[in-house]
Amino acid sequence: MQNNDIVPGFDDEKDESLKIELKGAPDIENCLILSLDGYIDTYNSVYFQRRIQMAIESGFVRLIFNCDGLNYVSSTGIGSFITFLKTVRPSGDVVLFNIQSKVYEVFQLLGFSQFFNIKKTLEEAIDFFKGGNAEQDDSVFPKVFPCPVCSKNLKAVKTGRFRCSQCKSILAIGAAGTISLG
Repeated sequence: MQNNDIVPGFDDEKDESLKIELKGAPDIENCLILSLDGYIDTYNSVYFQRRIQMAIESGFVRLIFNCDGLNYVSSTGIGSFITFLKTVRPSGDVVLFNIQSKVYEVFQLLGFSQFFNIKKTLEEAIDFFKGGNAEQDDSVFPKVFPCPVCSKNLKAVKTGRFRCSQCKSILAIGAAGTISLG
């Protein structure tokens, strides 16, 4: 399936420094998997923003970015991701997975890693969106766990997002009691 079959006109503009491949997410309404290959900087961030905005305007508000081929992101590129996050919330969300360590460091250095749902695999990213519809398993709550950033013991009584009282990181608690940044 071609990108234009998923989002009409998506491939009408190209940029050799960043290739974007689209794929629908199975069994998740309004969800799109976007595989990124190349880099995002000041010069191609406008191209990146226009392509993703086309996808959002086509009704995709649950965005999963496969960052395995993304080898560099400037602060301008991270600003683009922040824009997408603001645009799709509250009806959707943004999940990033397969982030290379040097790209993740940029998110951390700029303080934005806590705002994104960052997963290791596509399966975890898909489960994030499926988990929003899952019934909460009350047997795991209340749950005491160490903050993944500062190790302070915290207590969660239900699923959702909250801020660590010590390091102020934003944490997400899944229905199964899983803890992630974001």
